[in-house]
Amino acid sequence: MVDAGQFQAAGAAIGRALAAPGLASADRQALLFQRERMHRIALDFTLDADALKARIRQQIPDLRDEEFRRWDAHGLLEHMVIDGRTLYFKRDASNLFRLSDEAAMRRAHPAPFDDDPMGALNDYHRKVRHAALKEQRSSVEPHRVRITQTLTVDADAVPAGQVVRAWIPYPKPLPGQQEDIRYVASEPARHELAPADAPQRTAYFEKTAQAGKPTAFSVTYELTLDAQYHVIDPANVVPAKITPELAPYVAERPPHVVFTEQMRLFSRQVVGDETNPYRIAQKLFAAVDEIPWAGAREYSTIPNISDYALHAGHADCGQQTLLLITLLRMNGIPARWQSGAIFAPGGYDDIHDWGQLYLAPYGWVPMDVTFGRLRPGAHPKPGDDALEWFYLGGLDAWRVAFNSDFGQPLVPAKRHFRSDTVDSQRGEVEWSGGNLYYDQWHYGFTWTPVGAPATTTTQGSAHR
Repeated sequence: MVDAGQFQAAGAAIGRALAAPGLASADRQALLFQRERMHRIALDFTLDADALKARIRQQIPDLRDEEFRRWDAHGLLEHMVIDGRTLYFKRDASNLFRLSDEAAMRRAHPAPFDDDPMGALNDYHRKVRHAALKEQRSSVEPHRVRITQTLTVDADAVPAGQVVRAWIPYPKPLPGQQEDIRYVASEPARHELAPADAPQRTAYFEKTAQAGKPTAFSVTYELTLDAQYHVIDPANVVPAKITPELAPYVAERPPHVVFTEQMRLFSRQVVGDETNPYRIAQKLFAAVDEIPWAGAREYSTIPNISDYALHAGHADCGQQTLLLITLLRMNGIPARWQSGAIFAPGGYDDIHDWGQLYLAPYGWVPMDVTFGRLRPGAHPKPGDDALEWFYLGGLDAWRVAFNSDFGQPLVPAKRHFRSDTVDSQRGEVEWSGGNLYYDQWHYGFTWTPVGAPATTTTQGSAHR
């Protein structure tokens, strides 16, 4: 009922089920979450057709109704019919210009998208490859940074005198990728770091809310980040022997990694009769890379993210990554998740998801299908062709990883629902009265090169 937009009927059915005697605790929680999911969907789908047209007209003043209907019919404007009312995703206006060249050309004031500069081939990628070949190492070009992350709860979101519990993502030690992590300071000073091997690592805090004042948390740390470039010879790649350690990474994991019949069909169409694991990975990487990026609805509202990415006509980084993980596992290639934050000189930073795949005899190597294949630009340089697959076996050092898996519990465990049931990049907050969702707090990210004066700072809402 929820997926079909039948919210009133779903709400009534949930109410009846909750009132039934002898309801198991797990069933009660599942029902309560479906009620919460409807609330979250309603926060994502806020625009009727007139409101969305008004937003699009900020860029296309002479928008025609016929154009709107055509773009809608082609699936470029994500919407749900909720209790008979068609409501559009709040990010449809900006997504439209990423998904439609026609719409983008109609903008009155076209401007480049604020995308990570590492998503396009540049001298940094050339430098990493050159260093890896020269030094015969896969981890090169290290640099050290100091990062401060903040989480600020809105004033009076929690009653005065109540304890606010907050989790801020915190980096994991990953040999050859990020190392020498050093806690520097926090607010409040008392904190609890999750174990280094926690799949979703955080710094945990408690603070008492004060009337009329925001409740602020922060953590500052330093770490050394390495770029990676693995020189992979496809002729040397053989099918991996699936040991007990690798077995979980070729298995289904509902609800978001499921080998559906449509997923199998898509895989067969892409892979064909290829048997070399690296060549299979290249084909699947290229196919998922073709799915255009667009801003995403909240992950906790989507029943099966990999299936969603396969059919929605667009996907963000985590959705693309879960789709690629599913396809690789289906083909016997171990694949796993990483996520955290990305940043770059000049003021760019964002949250981001990527992953790793296992290629025998090379072991675990990185993959970032959202950055995808790097195409030579208008002025290519020698060796640029070799960089096309940089992000299938390589990784830049302008990112920090908080997570080595998706959908895993926090330490200490949350007592109430997670705001993000899949990822952990912005943080989580709760009090005795329940979870605080993204409309009640915001997060910030500041980084500084250690030993250099340059700084970049971002503060925004907790929405993706």
